[in-house]
Amino acid sequence: MSEECARSLPALTRMLSELRETTRLVAFVADQFGMDSFDAARDAGVSTRCLFMPMNLHALSLVLRLPDLAASVSGEFRDLAEPVQPVHLAKRYREADAILVNSFDAVEPEVAQVLRQPERGRPPVYPIGPLIRQSGVIPPSSPPRAACLEWLDRQPARSVIFVSFGSAGALPKEQTHQLALGLELSGQRFLWVVRSPSDEGTLSDNYYNAESNKDPFAYLPEGFLERTKDVGLLVPSWAPQTQVLAHMATGGFLTHCGWNSTLESLVHGVPMLAWPLFAEQRLNAVMLAEGVGAAIRLPERKDKETIASVVRELMVGEGKGAMVRVKVAELQNAAAEGLRDGGAATTALDEVVEKWEAEAN
Repeated sequence: MSEECARSLPALTRMLSELRETTRLVAFVADQFGMDSFDAARDAGVSTRCLFMPMNLHALSLVLRLPDLAASVSGEFRDLAEPVQPVHLAKRYREADAILVNSFDAVEPEVAQVLRQPERGRPPVYPIGPLIRQSGVIPPSSPPRAACLEWLDRQPARSVIFVSFGSAGALPKEQTHQLALGLELSGQRFLWVVRSPSDEGTLSDNYYNAESNKDPFAYLPEGFLERTKDVGLLVPSWAPQTQVLAHMATGGFLTHCGWNSTLESLVHGVPMLAWPLFAEQRLNAVMLAEGVGAAIRLPERKDKETIASVVRELMVGEGKGAMVRVKVAELQNAAAEGLRDGGAATTALDEVVEKWEAEAN
């Protein structure tokens, strides 16, 4: 991703130069992969340069420590060009005048408290989230309402578990098979976004080749669709996730723990089953399940019996499932409070903007 950002720098430099002729540029905000664009902003005379972190505070904390971690291990990175991009970008994080993070204190209380304390050489950190796409905002050019939402209209309140692994995630063949049998065995209503597994069956292949011309339903157990037609709905490849999570019939979310999906689930008060696939998703899963208690994490062995058991626990269980449901409701309220006038998120963003305005004057 940072390579794409680097290739766009000449165009960005030209654009900022043109803007400078008619506009006083006060502040520049780059995302986590665009730190090298700070050079273009500096050349354009923009004195305030900020970083927007769409991931969470845990991830930010790790990135800020990455240069120290790299320096603490002797030796060289094999087969990697210098500078090593993750370390290079992490070093540049400290050049920002402020770091805006798409998270909120209640979901990461310990890390939020640590990052709130001033540290020499580290920019101030402002949690301004949760920032998500609003489920009720429908552009005029939008297609007709999705059929899966019509199906949800006919289901009892909080009775459906939504199963989706994000915009590009998929499972190996055998795991897809076990998930199907587990959902059936659970006896719970479900809405499942199904994708074709990769022929190789590795998680990385599944991620980078999630779009496929193959029929995803061809990989399901024989007779599964017929046996579950009264309690389940399967949709190929994609569903309007924010609208599904906002629907009154949705009572659970089996998720890969991508941060956007996590925030959408919390904003709409939907408890989660954590099934991370790769990257920071594992960190998110640990934080949600073991840290704040907003999810139940599936064990490493994910056979049909285990899947059925955790689905039932999340949806109707009176033990851990009940505690997760209560905690998610608390976090939903905390997220809403933070985004109101005078709330933590709006106050943090106001503080940043006030500094920009002061710079302009």
